[in-house]
Amino acid sequence: MAAQKTNVMRLLEQKKIAYTPHEYAHGDGPVDGATVARITGLDPACVFKTLVARGASKRICVFVIPVTAELELRKAAKAAGEKSVEMVHVSELNALTGYVRGGCSPVGMRKAYPTFFDRSAENLATIAVSAGKIGYQVELAPAALLKLTNGVCADLTTEG
Repeated sequence: MAAQKTNVMRLLEQKKIAYTPHEYAHGDGPVDGATVARITGLDPACVFKTLVARGASKRICVFVIPVTAELELRKAAKAAGEKSVEMVHVSELNALTGYVRGGCSPVGMRKAYPTFFDRSAENLATIAVSAGKIGYQVELAPAALLKLTNGVCADLTTEG
C-alpha cells in the first residue's frame, strides 16, 4: 500500500473500485512514462499517460494512451468528433484539471471532460494511470476505469 493516499485513491475507494497503488521515487519534476514503468516494474504496454487537448470547437477532451505511444491528433479528433485537436499548453493544465504535468490522472479532474482511451486498453487485465500526484500510480481494471470516467475506447495512437 502506498504510504500516502491521493485524492484519486480516495475516490476509487469511495466508489468501491479495487486498485493497486504504486509509488516511485522521482526528482523535482515529472518523470517520463517509460521510466515510471521501469521503476515500478510494470509492463510499459500497461502504463498509460493522460493527455489533455482542445478541439476546434474549444471543447476540452482527455486522451489516455500507453506511455510508449504517441497520440495521433487526426485520430484523436475523429474519436472526439472534432475537426481538429491540439494539446493544451502545460500552463493551462492545472486550471483545467487540478493536476500538474506528470501527475495528470483521468480520474477526479475538476470537470468531467469527454475521455477517450486507446483501444489497446480493452485487451489488458489491468492498466496503470497516474494517481494524481507525481510519484504515484494506480493499477486497476480498464473496464472499471472506463465506467468511472464514462470513457470510450478508440484508435488513438500512431502506427509502429
